[in-house]
Amino acid sequence: MHSTDGKMQVSFNVPKFSEAIASTMNGMQQRLLVLLVSFGLVAAVALTLRRDAIAADARRLSFYHTHTKERLDTIFFKDGEYIVSALEDVNRFLADFRTGDVTVIDPKLLDLIYEIRESLGSNGTYEVISAYRSPTTNRMLRNRSKGVSKNSQHLLGTAIDVRLDDVPTKKLRDAALAMKKGGVGYYRISNFVHIDTGPVRRW
Repeated sequence: MHSTDGKMQVSFNVPKFSEAIASTMNGMQQRLLVLLVSFGLVAAVALTLRRDAIAADARRLSFYHTHTKERLDTIFFKDGEYIVSALEDVNRFLADFRTGDVTVIDPKLLDLIYEIRESLGSNGTYEVISAYRSPTTNRMLRNRSKGVSKNSQHLLGTAIDVRLDDVPTKKLRDAALAMKKGGVGYYRISNFVHIDTGPVRRW
């Protein structure tokens, strides 16, 4: 504190002030102060990282339906939770295209095909051959082919038949198998992969 031209001025030296505080503390108090400051910094960094992680966890999928010719591009998961309106859009999009019947598509199936695409480094569109199948459709297909299961995962909304427009189908199959999170069927001639969230198996 000093006076210039009759006016009082105050100078404040932060380092010296900090040293003055530290000098009034014993060793244990100084260590506690360091720990509190360090903890505050770590907590602030952790909070920032958590916010960044939540912001970066948005899961987006793009679909093209090979039968209806419709497209859907949707973010179905964000900020740590599923987006209900997006899931409803997916339910309608992946309905039985023959009968129009709609069911709830397993969100874990969406997670799975999202993870598969991410593992391939792809931003491609899933071309949908089949998703939900009503009992009526499944019976009809069973009458046509012995390869259609009576208890198909398609009946449960837990299966989808797809290809990825920027990845070879065989590579898509390998990535799905590597997940070990459900059933994977490879149809080389028809050029698509069956993926479901049922028991782990392959064909």
